[in-house]
Amino acid sequence: MSSPSLMARIRTWAPSDRTVRLACLAVLVMNVVIVVTGGAVRLTGSGLGCPTWPTCTGSSLVATPEMGIHGAIEFGNRTLTGVLSVVVGWAIITTMRQRPRRAALVRLAWAQLAGVAAQALLGGVTVLTGLAPLTVAGHFLLSMALIAGATALWVRSGETDEPARPLVRRELRALGTLLVVVVGVAVALGTVVTGSGPHSGDPDVTHRFPISPAAAAQLHADAAFLTVGLSVALWFALRATDAPASVRVRTRDLILVELAQGLIGYVQYFTHLPILLVGIHMLGSCLVWVAALRLYLGMRERPRSAQALKPVAAERQQAANAA
Repeated sequence: MSSPSLMARIRTWAPSDRTVRLACLAVLVMNVVIVVTGGAVRLTGSGLGCPTWPTCTGSSLVATPEMGIHGAIEFGNRTLTGVLSVVVGWAIITTMRQRPRRAALVRLAWAQLAGVAAQALLGGVTVLTGLAPLTVAGHFLLSMALIAGATALWVRSGETDEPARPLVRRELRALGTLLVVVVGVAVALGTVVTGSGPHSGDPDVTHRFPISPAAAAQLHADAAFLTVGLSVALWFALRATDAPASVRVRTRDLILVELAQGLIGYVQYFTHLPILLVGIHMLGSCLVWVAALRLYLGMRERPRSAQALKPVAAERQQAANAA
């Protein structure tokens, strides 16, 4: 007697808006975690801890005791990709079961799954090419693209599907766009620093980008200085035009994260790149990227219309009756 009732509940289950938002936030958090753990693989010299792909060795899918700590670290990072896939799957389920269903969220959630699959394949290419710096850089940049999509997914999950309305002037919106582009350039130049520096991911890997680490670091620092300058200019412009407080707060948050990231960057450079600080710097790059995207997306709003405010209880009841 209870089975039909349970099946009916499953067929008519619809997550709350809060559940959907938490699922989308979890996707963003896990994408950042993957970047940090991937950095740990490289910084501990465990990039070839599993020397082949998709298996860990030619005869074993998982790391074996003989492979030591490096094999455990590399295989652990691969396992986290599975955890990320589960989290993305949960986001897909919640966005598809949400009532009313929001097509934009569903598309963004499915895009995350496609990105995770592409990231797994590129990770395999990175291993099979012996940690070539170009593939290592591409692996990181694809993660940043996934973080961008996850940030959009999270932000959109807290909005309606009404047409977006700008909160700031067109010139400031353009400045925000330029800021995001420059942050992206700074992140990309950070991979050049990585690809020319000492942390190749494995002690036996010697092929690096054909540029001195000092020159690469200078280019990266120049982009970082430009990022901070644009952020400060935007903050003053927002105050001068009496922009909404929410946009000014997000700009302030971005500046604070940028300054902290710059401080860590200089300390790690002058202390000869200790792995702990390099790992923190990688986390900081993710936080700067998220803060910049969150600021850009916060320059518009999607107001709740009378239609959007209507309860969905009637629709859920109809679904229950149909079941």
